[in-house]
Amino acid sequence: VQLQASGGGLVQAGGSLRLACVVSGRTSSSVAMGWFRRAPGLEREFVASISRSGAGTYHEDSVKGRFTISRDDIKNTLYLQMNSLKPEDTAVYYCAASDIIDLCGSLPTQFNYWGQGTQVTVSS
Repeated sequence: VQLQASGGGLVQAGGSLRLACVVSGRTSSSVAMGWFRRAPGLEREFVASISRSGAGTYHEDSVKGRFTISRDDIKNTLYLQMNSLKPEDTAVYYCAASDIIDLCGSLPTQFNYWGQGTQVTVSS
């Protein structure tokens, strides 16, 4: 499985971005997926995940109500819609896929495929 993330950029606080992650090598409907992020000097942290079926989603508390994870298995693409962005959302965002679990994971060890990351910078 190869994952290609895109959609990052520079945005002012309060703005929006939509990240996309294209899955290749197998159909996206065969994997659970998620987004993680790493801010400078900090550990990688969980952002959101979606089950293999797409029926279940799980968002980390600090992004709940602002970010929405979704998937389009016809396009083999995972999305993260980010609204009301804050400077503390600045990080490199990574998409991840798992054929270890079917439901929503939140630990990096539950995901065995990773994309290259896309930078999101939110200015105040």
